[in-house]
Amino acid sequence: MLTRLLSSPAVSLAGAFPRLCTFPVFIHPKTSLPVSPYRTGAAAFCSSPQGSADSANPIPEESSKRGPLEPGLYLVGTPIGNLEDVTLRALRVLKSAHVILSEDTRHSGKLLQHYNIRTPLLSYHKFNESQREQTVLRRLKQGEIVALISDAGTPGISDPGTELAKLCISENIPVVPIPGPSAFVAALSASGLSTDEFTFVGFLPKHNGSRKDRLMVSANEASTQVFYVPPHKLRQFLEETSPLFGDSRQCVIAREITKLHEQFWRGTLEEAKEAFSVHQPKGEITLLIEGKTSPTVETPSECELENELSNLISSGYSLSTAVKLAAVGTSVKRKTIYSIALRKFGKQLGSEDIDLDSCKSK
Repeated sequence: MLTRLLSSPAVSLAGAFPRLCTFPVFIHPKTSLPVSPYRTGAAAFCSSPQGSADSANPIPEESSKRGPLEPGLYLVGTPIGNLEDVTLRALRVLKSAHVILSEDTRHSGKLLQHYNIRTPLLSYHKFNESQREQTVLRRLKQGEIVALISDAGTPGISDPGTELAKLCISENIPVVPIPGPSAFVAALSASGLSTDEFTFVGFLPKHNGSRKDRLMVSANEASTQVFYVPPHKLRQFLEETSPLFGDSRQCVIAREITKLHEQFWRGTLEEAKEAFSVHQPKGEITLLIEGKTSPTVETPSECELENELSNLISSGYSLSTAVKLAAVGTSVKRKTIYSIALRKFGKQLGSEDIDLDSCKSK
């Protein structure tokens, strides 16, 4: 027999349990006891309003099932822009650690203050990494729990941490990853480009030659290529990639991920050059370029080869490098392209150091 439930005003448990949602409760007509209209007896957990007192200390207490943390180095992922993206496990580790190694103590102090964590901070960045290592190693050998965080994201991924992790592993000290936010993973997941295979390149080298060599490798890979690009170098990046990847290659420019002004720009490299030729965006940029499709072997005309060689040489490539790039994806022998390049551009380049063997051998 179905029990008839008489409605009564909603009963809020928010006072006693701040993180519990308010839900309607009905009074049983015979027992006069409150009854939930939902079949499950579990209460729903909701995020507290921003700025509430409860949001400052959501850290779970130690559980007998989990037990205390073991000594070792903990690589803790932290938010890349939105403080709500921190995990409960990350907060527990940061609270339990004896010391937190931080790329910028002032920046990280805001995170700790927000969650009422009073663990001491110790600066640890690319300029003092080598000096700090032995001090940190000594503390770890004494049985301390050391947490390492970067300004944003996962330590060791385009941030300090790799060398310290290597050192700890060589000394048989546990290295424990605490997963968290990562800008390139977030950008890749929402990019719309292939995620079956991808190459995370990160920041390109500052040296021109090394940077172009890296771009040459990326341009010929079939997997999605992921870069970190400083906003003030975006235009330079697009100018350098277009000749190598091709103007028609699709790209995604993800900016300010998880922040208030998050933006995903999508289009070809040529369209990107035009869109950002004058306007310089602000904020951290993750730039993704689609992988190279299976090349169809083509036989370009001599005029087409001359134009391509001209564009590459104008972009700063040496004659021999331009020949190698022009030969990719064509049925024309490199020796033939070299002869065209030498006849057309040999005099204007003068006594440039040309790798004759690499050009003539194929």
